Amino acid sequence: MASKLWVSDALQILTESLAPVPHEQNELDWKAQLSDHKDRLAEHLMAFANHPNGGYLVFGVNDAGQPVGVDQQQVASIVSQLANLGRDAIDPPLALDHAVTQTDDNKIPLLLVRIPEQAVKPVHRRGKSIEETWVRSGGTTRKASRHEVGALMLNSGAPQWEELRASPLLRLDDVRQLLDLDSIAHLLQRPAPVDPEDLARWLVQEGITTADGRGHYITNFGAVAAARKLDDFPALERKRIRVVRYRGANKVDTIDELPGQRGYAVGFEGLIGHLRRVLPHSEVIRQSLRTDVSVYPEIALRELIANALIHQDFVITGAGPMVDIFSDRITITNPGALLPGKRPDRLIGATPESRNEKLASSFRRFRICEERGTGFQKVIQAIELFGLPPLQITPDDNAFSVTLSAPRKFADMGSAERIEACYQHAVLQYLSSQTLTNTSLRERFKLHDKQRNSITNLITDAVDAGRIKRKDAHSGNKFAEYIPYWV
Repeated sequence: MASKLWVSDALQILTESLAPVPHEQNELDWKAQLSDHKDRLAEHLMAFANHPNGGYLVFGVNDAGQPVGVDQQQVASIVSQLANLGRDAIDPPLALDHAVTQTDDNKIPLLLVRIPEQAVKPVHRRGKSIEETWVRSGGTTRKASRHEVGALMLNSGAPQWEELRASPLLRLDDVRQLLDLDSIAHLLQRPAPVDPEDLARWLVQEGITTADGRGHYITNFGAVAAARKLDDFPALERKRIRVVRYRGANKVDTIDELPGQRGYAVGFEGLIGHLRRVLPHSEVIRQSLRTDVSVYPEIALRELIANALIHQDFVITGAGPMVDIFSDRITITNPGALLPGKRPDRLIGATPESRNEKLASSFRRFRICEERGTGFQKVIQAIELFGLPPLQITPDDNAFSVTLSAPRKFADMGSAERIEACYQHAVLQYLSSQTLTNTSLRERFKLHDKQRNSITNLITDAVDAGRIKRKDAHSGNKFAEYIPYWV
């Protein structure tokens, strides 16, 4: 099915280029037979490899645009010589694909050669400078100008981890067996394509697979998002998320461990459902009815777990995301340090960056996590609503963790915790176009007006610690407003 995708595309472009008047296009060049000028053939290959979405060479069509066909000996010779040129004369080397098909009317055999666009550009002559490169323009192949070389360099980039192959070459039916495509379609709020060609095209468009003339490769993104069992992909086996429960406040006594099996996207709701069952609950009365409510806000769990899955460093082998559940807290850890320039206390409301942009954007399309830049803000908002201690953010050399603490009264919090809660409240207020005041901070800690002095002392401690500052230095103490230190 993979070959049909590009072959049908090539034949459509060929048909358009032959009628009503034969004319060559930037995406396709036809030839009656293979030229003896190897340098010129290499230039055609380079030009198509530099062209957006690549291009096609069609053999068996003469200069007048009339199909004349190819025979078996010609096919073998053309394919061999082009493959050698792509490997030996061009940098980076090209991997070509080919197919023999027939015209619809007189069944004349044609040889189609596909030259895929290369990620690293400009594709140039081996052993020469990068300016020895060619492009397609007006249906012809010509040497690139210096300006065009610069543009090619700007559009060059090494493949991202998500684009790399996670599987060997597979048939479409094998892809269906390994991936839960119906769940991905459900997350996207659309039906999965039924027609094999449409399904194959959709998988490529979503970045779940890459295709060549022989079959399909599941990408790392496709596997880590949609795998029925991550164990089916040996390189990703250690990237399964693990949920471990402990009997106390340390790791001495383990209750149980649940290693995740499914891909992150298709298994996310199952993971949240498991946490909903095993995390402690408290009984509250709503509209005269008693209801069990988790002591940890679900939206915070969703955002923090999604963040750990999305922003982990997949280059770090032998480690995957972890959820550790203790009697008094839950810690979520992902492999990989913060990106350069990122500071733990500036994550709330900061413009997000990700090592895995495809995974991050897809999680938003799947409606698994919140819109860009609002995740930590919603976490802090939920923490304050539930009256929890502040979010603890702990960066390390090769890992990053966040901790949600179980509910604890103001009197039971340590000084450092109170100051951090004060700072996070100031950030949340600032992002909501408001300021921290004695009243707003008392409401955050759910304290009575009689405890105003305790909050005044806390605000003073936070100012002294350099975490917040007075918005207006000339205002009176009674109605003082405060903002984060970095404003």
